[in-house]
Amino acid sequence: MNKHHDEVTAPRYGMVIDLDKCTGCGACMVACMTENNVPFKENETNKLDSIAWMRIFKISNREPFPKADMVYLPRPCMQCDGKHIGHPPCVSVCPATATDYDQGSGIVSQIYTRCFGCRYCMAACPYLARQFNWWDPHWPADTKKYLSPDVSPRMRGIVEKCSFCYHRLQRAKDRAYYEGRDTVEEDEYQTSCTQACPAGAITFGDLNNADHEVHGLKNDPRAFRLLENLDTNPKVYYMTGKKWVRQACDYHIKDEAAKTKAKPEQHG
Repeated sequence: MNKHHDEVTAPRYGMVIDLDKCTGCGACMVACMTENNVPFKENETNKLDSIAWMRIFKISNREPFPKADMVYLPRPCMQCDGKHIGHPPCVSVCPATATDYDQGSGIVSQIYTRCFGCRYCMAACPYLARQFNWWDPHWPADTKKYLSPDVSPRMRGIVEKCSFCYHRLQRAKDRAYYEGRDTVEEDEYQTSCTQACPAGAITFGDLNNADHEVHGLKNDPRAFRLLENLDTNPKVYYMTGKKWVRQACDYHIKDEAAKTKAKPEQHG
């Protein structure tokens, strides 16, 4: 039996990104690559086959000066719940069960040793959040010494993506267990991009926990999600006071606005 999203009481980790605060500095991208051993090429000028779990997009309202405006939109994996809990698009299509939905955290995992690179998950993801390894990773000079021991480097021919720094959750759970606690506190589990953001634009926590800041932010009138009409139910929310940004991030909103605007003319 499929549960409704409002009936789920287990932790569902997610984040709220305030686009009105984001300056596009890229600190979240650098922190993500460092924390998760994301490989890079010697020449990164060709972005078609470069890997980045967190990407920053620049959105413009395409208006001439002085009405010109723009925002930066960081895009990690949306960690979708799917139309029915536990069935995000990428998980449903993977023939090797290399990607899975964790019912205890809501995080969509990627099991690298099972992946054989069919890329069905990449085709199914509407957010282009998954990356394919075209090359074996190359770590120049002594950079191997600085790789994170908590995250395994990936070989070529497989898919990888943002994991909400899942290894940090495991570490926090271990600490809570040794201290005789059943719960993980909000500040004990934070993603690297959240901690690195100098503008404080990213807030992370349990969406189901009323004591966590994200619980209140996701219900803010300015909050929205990318392509909500697809029923992927992502756990990454965005906030902005600019209406044109919301329309740019979901064509459904734009279509509805056009219909609403057209109604008086139809009945006139």
